[in-house]
Amino acid sequence: MKGADFVIPKECKRLAEVDFPIATVSKHAAREKSIRHGHPSTLHLWWARRPLAACRAMLLALLLPDPCDEHCPDEFKTAARRLLPQVQGIPGPEDRDLRQALLKFIGDFANWDLSSHPGYLEVARGLVRAAHGEEPPLVVDPFAGGGSIPLEALRLGCDAFASDLNPVACLILKVMLEDIPRRGPELAQELRSVGAQIKEAAEKELAGFYPPDADGARPIAYLWARTVRCEAPNCGAEIPLVRSFWLCKKAHRKRALRYKVTRPVSGPPELAFEVFEPHSEREVPPGTVSRANATCPCCRTVLPAERVRAQLVEQRGGADAIFDEDGRRIGGARLLAVVTLCGGKSGRHYRLPTDLDYVAVQKAQQSLDSLVSLAGPSRVPDEPTPAGGGSGAGRAFSVRKYGMVAFGDLFTARQKLALLAFISQTGRIANPEERNLIAIAVNRMADGNAALSNWLASREEVKHVFGRQALPMVWDFAEVNPFSDATRSWEGAIDLISKVVKFIKSSTFAHGTVEIADACQSPLPDGAASVWITDPPYYDAVPYADLSDFFFVWLKRTLPDNSLLRDPFDQGNPVTPKKQEAVQDEVKLVDGQPKDRAFFEEKMAGAFREGRRVLQEGGAGCVVFAHKTTEGWEALLSGLTRVGWVITGSWPIATEMGSRLRAQDSAALATSVHLICRPRDKNAGIGDWATVLRELPRRVGEWMQRLQAEGVRGADLVFACIGPALEVFSRYERVEKADGTVVELREFLEKVWETVGRLALEQVLGTGGGRMGKTAAGTLEEDARLTALFLWTMQSSNGSNGNGKKGEFVDDEDEEVADEDDEAPRRRKAGGYTLIFDVVRRFAQPLGIHLPDWEGRIIETDKGVVRLLPVRERAGQLRGRDSAGAWSSRLDHRSREDGQLTLFSEEKAVGGRVSGTAFDAPGGRAQDRLTSEEEHRTHRHMTTLDRVHLAMLLQAGGQAHALRELIEAEQDRGPDFLRLANALSALYPRASEEKRLLDAMLLAVRR
Repeated sequence: MKGADFVIPKECKRLAEVDFPIATVSKHAAREKSIRHGHPSTLHLWWARRPLAACRAMLLALLLPDPCDEHCPDEFKTAARRLLPQVQGIPGPEDRDLRQALLKFIGDFANWDLSSHPGYLEVARGLVRAAHGEEPPLVVDPFAGGGSIPLEALRLGCDAFASDLNPVACLILKVMLEDIPRRGPELAQELRSVGAQIKEAAEKELAGFYPPDADGARPIAYLWARTVRCEAPNCGAEIPLVRSFWLCKKAHRKRALRYKVTRPVSGPPELAFEVFEPHSEREVPPGTVSRANATCPCCRTVLPAERVRAQLVEQRGGADAIFDEDGRRIGGARLLAVVTLCGGKSGRHYRLPTDLDYVAVQKAQQSLDSLVSLAGPSRVPDEPTPAGGGSGAGRAFSVRKYGMVAFGDLFTARQKLALLAFISQTGRIANPEERNLIAIAVNRMADGNAALSNWLASREEVKHVFGRQALPMVWDFAEVNPFSDATRSWEGAIDLISKVVKFIKSSTFAHGTVEIADACQSPLPDGAASVWITDPPYYDAVPYADLSDFFFVWLKRTLPDNSLLRDPFDQGNPVTPKKQEAVQDEVKLVDGQPKDRAFFEEKMAGAFREGRRVLQEGGAGCVVFAHKTTEGWEALLSGLTRVGWVITGSWPIATEMGSRLRAQDSAALATSVHLICRPRDKNAGIGDWATVLRELPRRVGEWMQRLQAEGVRGADLVFACIGPALEVFSRYERVEKADGTVVELREFLEKVWETVGRLALEQVLGTGGGRMGKTAAGTLEEDARLTALFLWTMQSSNGSNGNGKKGEFVDDEDEEVADEDDEAPRRRKAGGYTLIFDVVRRFAQPLGIHLPDWEGRIIETDKGVVRLLPVRERAGQLRGRDSAGAWSSRLDHRSREDGQLTLFSEEKAVGGRVSGTAFDAPGGRAQDRLTSEEEHRTHRHMTTLDRVHLAMLLQAGGQAHALRELIEAEQDRGPDFLRLANALSALYPRASEEKRLLDAMLLAVRR
């Protein structure tokens, strides 16, 4: 291990503490989502994996000193000026020029296309050597997971220590950081050779279970549906549980299934299928199951979800067909269609199943039974699937309640037989590195060939099991032929892994160290690490251990002697460690207590304490946060600061795709915020609260300006500002008020939110957002401030103010999606935009905005989420009882001198809310006014925002004359109306209806 001596003086700031190329790195990090072949993420699935670009750039910025720092060694500056011209221009003469050249290099090197470029690798490693000497610095990641951080450390020429509690993660890490770097470039070719041998042997063993068609066509996938029986009187038909009868849905090539109901003389009705070419969506019959309720195609009776579940429990999940003694299928899964490749014919072809298809399936069942009777039931994974309930696993798993109580139930008999054949062949490999890689290939086969794999008609391929971080129920599923050269095949798995091996070997020359360890009990000595950097788990966001059991049960059968594949804390535990796992999951108990929020937060504080211990005094730390709640941020930041860390920087890097479902019309974080940390000086002293408060606005203001210049917006900007604000607070051992009272972190963060909110309002409304909200230009009321802050927070870092479009679910990471078996009715999504209530409350309270006053008027709160009402939903409020047409007609025909002043009487500001006459219906006639007390309270007074919305509704209704009168009256009144309208136009998403109406309305303004 590296000693405690540093080439960089411990007083010297690192680049990451002063500047970072956010926009460039974000672009490259987001692009990585679309890179497949050769990317290390394709070696083995791991959830919430960080992009390599972000890890590589952040590591380099943490490792290199800031040339502008007075303590930066001259030797480093000289070396940097010598190295950088090898890949870019000659830096300018000043230290600031050198800093910019280093930042440019970091941004360029984040590009995937340059990540293994020999010139860039040489320069990057040369810079690290110049900063740290010939002995490589040690980079430590205690939650290493999928290995992005330690892999990039090796690429930069560092030593890497990667640990994780999860055995599956540790095997992935071992392969990436130890096995592949140790072997020469021949490993990829050796893997292909061994993989081909295994395929040949397994194919010979399983030939009878995947027979070719009589015409020579080769099946590549079998499309199945689980079935239940209709319980309606005089029916009893078999119901195939099918989401969609589409087979191929490509633009110029469409295939689907349709059925006819036949009614035999005796027995229940039956379905006869055919493959056809539809010309429109209407020709394809609708699916038979929705929200776990099954509709009988024969009698249209709906079988309720509880009965569907009960029948499938009897079938242990219903993945296998059931045969009688004569070999006739009598129940269970039904084969709907077979996908084939025909020699000499392009594309995939679809046919109905034949008796021979079922014969092969029954033979596979019989063969598996014989194997189990000889080798014992544990030959097939008999470990229990995760139980439901709780906030973590309970939300992610539903298969158990359908009878899939063991992991073996997630596979058909033929799928299990195929996996066992590959496992058997793996045991004959002598070389440990090759054996580990083949085990990973077996896991890829399990992920792509289970009874939870869907057929994707739009791309004609089989989806893998983990389309998201869950094991939900899947009604109709696809079974692959592992020996084809098409979707999810063995050959495809070997090819992908070989490309990863080649890529890793081409860009690393050293190997790392991997251990299975609890992050709260690091095996490293004090002061061992130069950089401590990690992406920790987030409360109940991802149940890593429960998810990874899916792979663990196969791995421990493939590699029975591997020391990593065990629970070192409980030798009797048949699955991955759960007791020590840092996760919020109330179903699991530790010493009789549930693993609740307090448990998780204490575990994280322990991990941060260990990080502080193993880091050198002059070292740098980094913690990646992507929380969407302020409570999560406060708890983990509290853990960091109270164990001796100082936050010295905060950089949001885009890691999510803007087209994710959660990114649409909500403030889902598009970035992961990288908090830069340093060990707090032992003589930090006590801070003065008044001094901290004076420094806070300047610090936050500078950071907001800096981040906005890099395109960081909205919620990403809010959370990114917490880091630099905390530097003001966390640099002290504690902060006290004048009377000696210790200031808690929560109180300080409330001031941070208030500061961010005020600065945001200054930008968008030209007001400091105080309780009165006054400026020389006039007064903007609470609802205007609330709406502006809401939309400001909604802005996306993927685009300056979002796209306003609904999108398909593209990226499953950090996303909650209802299971297919969710019995709750699917609510039609309301219009408007949403924010978590906690975020809205944090802004509203310090700025004097009383949220209950605006409930039902401009916002609507439900289950912890606040929705900003669309303008069209406010039409009834703003126009009283009259219809839109009648209201506009009266306004159109009244005179400006008379009616306009009746509608908008003089108002004055009282306590930040507008006081004046109640909102009269147009024309001021008594019979048109609001009369009920409820309506009177709801529509107390017309605010500036009300009048802007009213103008937008007139624009939408084509009431041009009335709109002109309203705008002219508002211009006579003062500048508030146009100031707010222009501000909202800049804040609404580009393609939204609100922006369209505002921009069109503003065209009517007289110049």
